[in-house]
Amino acid sequence: MASFKTIEWAGDAVLLIDQRKLPAEETMLACRSAEEVARAIEEMVVRGAPAIGVTAAMGLALGAKQIATDEPEAFARAFEALCARMAATRPTAVNLFWAIDRMRSRLRREWGRPPEEIRRALEEEAVGIHAEDIAICRALGREGAAVVPDVARILTHCNAGALATGGYGTALGVVRAAVEAGKRVEVISCETRPFLQGARLTVWELQKDSIPVTLITDSMAGHLMARGEIDLVVVGADRVAASGDVANKIGTYTLAVLARTHRIPFYVAAPLSTIDPKTRTGRDIPIESRDPREVTQIAGRQVAPEGTPARHPAFDVTPARYISGIITEVGIARAPLRASLARVLRRSPAR
Repeated sequence: MASFKTIEWAGDAVLLIDQRKLPAEETMLACRSAEEVARAIEEMVVRGAPAIGVTAAMGLALGAKQIATDEPEAFARAFEALCARMAATRPTAVNLFWAIDRMRSRLRREWGRPPEEIRRALEEEAVGIHAEDIAICRALGREGAAVVPDVARILTHCNAGALATGGYGTALGVVRAAVEAGKRVEVISCETRPFLQGARLTVWELQKDSIPVTLITDSMAGHLMARGEIDLVVVGADRVAASGDVANKIGTYTLAVLARTHRIPFYVAAPLSTIDPKTRTGRDIPIESRDPREVTQIAGRQVAPEGTPARHPAFDVTPARYISGIITEVGIARAPLRASLARVLRRSPAR
């Protein structure tokens, strides 16, 4: 396990490590309403597809406890309004919608029971989603460790670690599992402009757990690949289409093309909840656009002339043809990805 907690359920609050303030300040933010949880997701207090899903589930459980009415139909309408608010926070990460659907399903299963029992059941579901996420990431890590050489330099992008999940990680879960298996692993972390998740978060959490990590700018990756200094690339995902196309943090597509050019394996680590069989291809994945000021500024400091036009698509799509395999908790899907993803999804008890 990571040596810190990303998300905690406190009964009357959802506690989140404030990732906006890392690495300079390590503080927990207490969200005491569903609206505060929703804003925390929007404002990047918490980020990473699995972590967003866990946080949203806890936010719905918290909101359900605070619904003032016990009249069944009014309670159901109020809960659905909470679900709609949570669904509006981040459009790309499919785990968000998966978690909301889990909470809706639990409400339907408990319907007809006393209101307090329904509220307790929703809390149980949210806490269970958190525990499941950690167990799933551990299983995913063990599957992925098999593709890591005994001595390996692993390039990663953004943060797909304990901070992006319930507490272990997807891409960094593979790293952690490889280290636990006795392999000698060094991580090369891209800084990940413009929000600097690689520099601020990935480096921070790996240093916390004494895993060797070297920071590079995003533009250095091709140079290191050409010099033979990268053995494989492992990244996370925010949504995997049925075709095997993958949406991940902007810049991932560039790394995949570079890896193919230099014949370096390129793996995506993603739990089954990140695979969206309803989304046919990457062209159908909604791509979030964020505030352009995150491009023209760094930590609130202007780095481009005032008034400079800027664009900030938060994610890009890597076509399936560039992906060596998608590492899940039940195995690794390989080309042809559409067929192999369908097979791994059939092994999911939740589906």
